[in-house]
Amino acid sequence: MRILVSWLKEFVAVPHGPGGPVSIGALAEALTMRGFEVGAIEPWPATKDGTEDAVLDLEITTNRPDCLSVLGIAREVGTVYNTEISMPELASSDDFHGEAPLSITIDDPDWCPRYVGALADVEVGTSPQWLKTRLEAADVRPVNNVVDVTNYVMLEIGHPMHAFDHARLAGPEIRVRRAAHGERIRTLDGVERTLTPETLTIADAERPQAVAGVMGSATSEINDGTRTVVLEAAYFNPISVRRTSKRLSLTTDASYRFERGTDVSAPVTAIARALQLLTAIGAGQTRGPVVDCYPAPPDPIVVQLRHRRIGKLLGQNIEASFVRPTLARLGFTTEPEASTTDPVWRVTVPSFRVDVHREEDLIEELARHHGYDSLPATFPELTRPAPAPGTWRARDAAVRQLLTGCGFFEAITHGFIEIDAALAFHADQTDIVALSNPLSEKGAVLRPSLLPGLFDSLVHNRRRERQDIRLFEIGSRFRQRDGESPALALVMTGAAVPPHWSENNRRTDFFDVTGVITRLCAGFGGTATFSSDTADALVPGRTARIGMMLGSKTHALGLVGQLDPTLATRRGLPGGDDVYVAEIDLRTLSLEVHKGFRAAPIPRHPSVTRDLSIEIDDALPAAQVRDTIRQAAGQSLISIREVARYQGAGVAAGAVSLSVRLTFRATEHTLTDVEVRTSTDRVVSALERAYHAKLR
Repeated sequence: MRILVSWLKEFVAVPHGPGGPVSIGALAEALTMRGFEVGAIEPWPATKDGTEDAVLDLEITTNRPDCLSVLGIAREVGTVYNTEISMPELASSDDFHGEAPLSITIDDPDWCPRYVGALADVEVGTSPQWLKTRLEAADVRPVNNVVDVTNYVMLEIGHPMHAFDHARLAGPEIRVRRAAHGERIRTLDGVERTLTPETLTIADAERPQAVAGVMGSATSEINDGTRTVVLEAAYFNPISVRRTSKRLSLTTDASYRFERGTDVSAPVTAIARALQLLTAIGAGQTRGPVVDCYPAPPDPIVVQLRHRRIGKLLGQNIEASFVRPTLARLGFTTEPEASTTDPVWRVTVPSFRVDVHREEDLIEELARHHGYDSLPATFPELTRPAPAPGTWRARDAAVRQLLTGCGFFEAITHGFIEIDAALAFHADQTDIVALSNPLSEKGAVLRPSLLPGLFDSLVHNRRRERQDIRLFEIGSRFRQRDGESPALALVMTGAAVPPHWSENNRRTDFFDVTGVITRLCAGFGGTATFSSDTADALVPGRTARIGMMLGSKTHALGLVGQLDPTLATRRGLPGGDDVYVAEIDLRTLSLEVHKGFRAAPIPRHPSVTRDLSIEIDDALPAAQVRDTIRQAAGQSLISIREVARYQGAGVAAGAVSLSVRLTFRATEHTLTDVEVRTSTDRVVSALERAYHAKLR
């Protein structure tokens, strides 16, 4: 919001301080300390009497639409310096005479509770220089005297207006209604737009003449030949205006204000001010009375304010004598209530303060003008211990520690993604959660998987000359059937280990990513299991379902595999390296298992190692072989490790030579060769029976 200081001073007198007049810089600082940050002070030519002038560029928070005007800021300045404000001059009701020149009908009072209209005979021309200067200072382009007056009123009192060419309407009738399905309108920007029944329109007897609260129609635009105008000032439902603005991708100064909430009592004031300005600048005169269609005026909001509550909430006592004058200058009406102890007030909230609904809102107003900088820095009184942190915090911290130890970096990506990215990794469209009113197609749905965003981060890094990439993300995913659930995603590509002159550079493969998952499961007290599976975005034969064995029960975790190279290329990955991904449901992981851990003594007896080389079907999962060995070897087996895998000369087609290292140890004595040989013989026999394996 840009405000010319000389315009502001017409509404409120800024007094002299001890050292002379309050400077523009001091005024800007005072507003900033009251919650209206002045982002810039733009120099402006001095006024005719030589007084310094400037444009204040204020940042108005979304909860204060009343301050998107000169009058709103004047109230704040008047409260800062304890001075009265002057209201703008309005057209006298004595000027309104005769029969109503306009018929107004509101078909949907929920979306338009109030609509005010008036007619004026005008002579369209150029606005006076003082008016154009003020519009230009606020970054509003002057058009003609009629349009400029409506924009001037919007900037001055904060309520948007619109003017229709009366001769181009289908009769003296205004109907506020929803658009018919497929109804079209060409707006003032020259764009032909198709409307839906979710769009509120301002129509004449035949067709829409404006998109309510957003923009008017080019059909009834004011031009040099206009002789009579219909002035409009209305109150529109903020949600309706915002949805329409987003649906049409059309944002205007009017929609910016309406969607934040305007003053339901301001339309009559806005019309009266516009009629006075038209008369004052010689642009027109009133024809007939103002027509106010207001079916159901709401009751004012009344809030009880307790003096004791102010001190309790702010941590500082504020004098009771400060309360009533401060609230009065801000537009509130206060009446004392009978109280035997501390003062209590009954405060009526003005209609322009759409952000005030409860006692805490009033206390915030007092704190702003008493001075946030004067509040003491004190800790709140603790009446009970702080609640214990959620178990998910410890779980996520453990995941981060384990994965960073495996060489991964954490990424954080957006929860909103485009529909094509979502379907690429989660093909069930009925399971996708779509946004009803997305800001853009890039964020049209909630992510059903963490992999789309994480893979895009990998592509981003790859395009910036990062070759060896390991990323993970912990976050929520959203699906129609499961709702919101915590998940972990991994992506890996490039070299498996850092390059070194002593060995060849091995590329990341399927076993690297499964090894990371194995380490992750071990960190949570479980054993990772992998079973062959398929998925839309992954390469068949290099995809597995992840499980975690805890005790005798196996829990499903997620999927792991190589990303389809075609999909990777389509998503923008340069080069031809394989990309391996995994996604895990974090709800299964828990640190509760660690509570049952017990310390074990250091082994007193030595271990015995035996290597076995067996020829076995190359399609057989290694986990299945390990399970068979573990069941056959007995309790003395403490470790199984694959040490070599060979295919080639001397090995049958479709088979592989697998070397495994078995480690045995007994807790009560040193194992003998006979005991170890017996165990290994049982292992070999079990493998022969189960898989027709051959000992090499």
